[in-house]
Amino acid sequence: MKNKSLISIHDYSKTDYFKILEWADIFRKNPKEYENLLMGKVIATLFFEPSTRTRLSFESAVQRMGGRIIGFSDPGSSSVQKGESLKDTILTVAQYADLIVMRHPIEGSARWASEVSPVPIINAGDGANQHPTQCLLDLYTIKETQNTLDNLTITFVGDLKYGRTVHSLIQAMSHFNPTFYLVSPDTLRLPNEYKMLLDEHNVKYYEVRDMSEVVKLSDIVYVTRVQRERFSDPIEYEKVKNAYVLNAAMLEGTKANLKVLHPLPRVNEISVDVDDTNKAYYFEQALNGVYTRMAIIALILGLKN
Repeated sequence: MKNKSLISIHDYSKTDYFKILEWADIFRKNPKEYENLLMGKVIATLFFEPSTRTRLSFESAVQRMGGRIIGFSDPGSSSVQKGESLKDTILTVAQYADLIVMRHPIEGSARWASEVSPVPIINAGDGANQHPTQCLLDLYTIKETQNTLDNLTITFVGDLKYGRTVHSLIQAMSHFNPTFYLVSPDTLRLPNEYKMLLDEHNVKYYEVRDMSEVVKLSDIVYVTRVQRERFSDPIEYEKVKNAYVLNAAMLEGTKANLKVLHPLPRVNEISVDVDDTNKAYYFEQALNGVYTRMAIIALILGLKN
């Protein structure tokens, strides 16, 4: 993984996944031991699209290892506003940093940036395409709560069309013989390209309308918000924004090991009464993002192997 950009979850192998999860666990258990690991390193965070958790967890990861952060969280405060091209931005920032973390609204932008950049690029989300670091922290969280990644039943709920976290996680979990239940409005179904991938891996999946029944069969319920920013027509968004809402009553009679995950931010798709159940795990999931991103950065920079 040394000096290798992380653009898609396909860029890394199953062995790489486990190496990242191993180091994430080490960082979680012994954070003080590595507080100078990034001493002298500079990480650039270029967020051309709004973010709270991803950006702050990357910055937390860098600072916990003693590194320095440069960059922007709003393209309006950068030279992009003056008309600078993405290529020029990347080539310039690469002179100042050892690694670039980038989020961009256009699909494929991170891949293109990695092809022109002399330093590694980590894709922090490119449009509705991929979000590989979220996927890896999800893998860590699933393994942490289930003690395995193999043979699990996972229900995905919400925006499966534009949900880049879903796309990445489905691809990664296809290596572990899962069963998927796909719950979404008709207009937000999982794109065919991902169904074809599941077919190629002989993964069982079912598109269903009723969330309440499949929740009881699940080890993991992965809920996503319907993303208003992906809709060009506000009326279409209004039609589907509250199509599925998970509440505490729906968790009665579910498996003892069931955990509810969400990449956040949450809007209305998980009722706040779920927070008080032992099934809710989305805030712990967010914390796991720090340790997983510490592992990814350390491995890409060759500080650990």
